[in-house]
Amino acid sequence: MKIGVIGATGRTGQEIVKEAISRGHEVTAIVRSKDKAASLFGNQVTIIKQGALTLTHDDLSEFDEVVDAFASPQAYQHLDLASRLISAFRNDDTTNLFFILGASSLKQADGTMMLDTILKDNAGQPWIQTPVQQVHEYNYLQWIDNVNWTAISPQATFTPGPKTTYRIGKDEILLNKAGKSEVSTENLASALLDEIEQPKHLRQRFTVVDD
Repeated sequence: MKIGVIGATGRTGQEIVKEAISRGHEVTAIVRSKDKAASLFGNQVTIIKQGALTLTHDDLSEFDEVVDAFASPQAYQHLDLASRLISAFRNDDTTNLFFILGASSLKQADGTMMLDTILKDNAGQPWIQTPVQQVHEYNYLQWIDNVNWTAISPQATFTPGPKTTYRIGKDEILLNKAGKSEVSTENLASALLDEIEQPKHLRQRFTVVDD
């Protein structure tokens, strides 16, 4: 498949690119820094230097899959990019869009969202708007029924780590065998590529936890 990864040099984007390459897919890294992408991936990918919020349908229509792994210090830009991509691919079923969401919209054991705990425990922190905006992004996506989209959320703890085994869920906080809600970047990348190769969550969000 032809896969375009927006934000390919970010922490999550890097692992998605590496996993896709390892499976023999044709990967394009859509990035702000060509030099950084070249240092990470060499000649294993095509590199396009372009701002995420300037991308159009014409820029992306050649891909079978477009992965939004975009990260920005301006939290509202997560929703801006999601709406831009959705608008570009209205009624176009030739390209699938994948969105990386945070864990903030996952449900806790008591039925409340993870965001409620994040806001309670971290009130006033400068990064708090990112999980808030990612909840808005997920809410927005659930209204979309004429674009092929899928979203994936990590668990509460999302850190660099090796590819092992993982389990998936839909909207809930999951615990691994050690009783922790955590997933490695490589396991998330593996779960995303598994979904690309064998789709099971069209117009849905799913989540993944280390086994």
